[in-house]
Amino acid sequence: MSLADRPTWGISLRILSGILGAGMYISVKAVSENVPLGEIVFFRSFFAIIPLILFLWIRNEFPSVLATKRPFGHFLRASFGALALFTSFAALARLSLAEAILIAQLAPMLTAIAAVFFLSERLTFFRMGGLGLGFAGVVVLVWPELGGNDADGTRLIGVAMGLASAVLSAFSLIMVRSLSRSESPGAIALYFVLASMLGALLTIPWGWIMPQGMMLFYLIAAGLFGGFAHIAMTLSFRYAEASRLAPFEYVALLWPLLADLFIFKLPIAVTFLIAAPLVLAGAAFAAVEKSKNKR
Repeated sequence: MSLADRPTWGISLRILSGILGAGMYISVKAVSENVPLGEIVFFRSFFAIIPLILFLWIRNEFPSVLATKRPFGHFLRASFGALALFTSFAALARLSLAEAILIAQLAPMLTAIAAVFFLSERLTFFRMGGLGLGFAGVVVLVWPELGGNDADGTRLIGVAMGLASAVLSAFSLIMVRSLSRSESPGAIALYFVLASMLGALLTIPWGWIMPQGMMLFYLIAAGLFGGFAHIAMTLSFRYAEASRLAPFEYVALLWPLLADLFIFKLPIAVTFLIAAPLVLAGAAFAAVEKSKNKR
């Protein structure tokens, strides 16, 4: 069995990545009411550098990985990614973990549509159907708020931030596809983290606080969890094909759901239970297309 054909390793790493990612989101959610958004992004980015550089050093890719022939491409990818991080954490502050991450599932579908215009990829029935189901799920999720059940608009703002994050993530992923033709995954990840950290520093004039105790612990944990989650995700694709791993991306939604119930003591909304199958069915359409193309 070749290195690239160890599905058990790949699936295990994909599930581990989902658990670590949930740890990051739980940490961010825990401090979102007390710590400024830019400061959260800074800590998440700064401490994610530690496992990332360690990983690249073990692979003998650091510091040579910093050399690039496409600085402007990295600038665009990092800018889209950093803005997506800001809007994602803004959504987390206003929605439950499960709702915020469910909306994030739209990003791969939006990427498929964007790739038609920017990378000259085909527009297929699966992509259009998947996107339609995904947006139907989001409409179901916000329908009560559209009816006036959101007095201060907090949830609608959260959904808007989540959608903005999905769109920005789609553009970021388009740039990753483009850069991957000539740049290493390590360089793409490292420049993104550095850009997010520098962008976060620009928010200092809007007021940062001096975190202590558990607040500092959660901020550091967000970065470490995020860094290791990225490494686990990267390694998972070394051992298994993307189409084989796709169904396990949906398992990642289970951990935030459990965190909402048992950590944050939030009830599961009826609209979420209706929206989730629609959004996940839309994401499954893309996986079906990948599977068909692999045959």
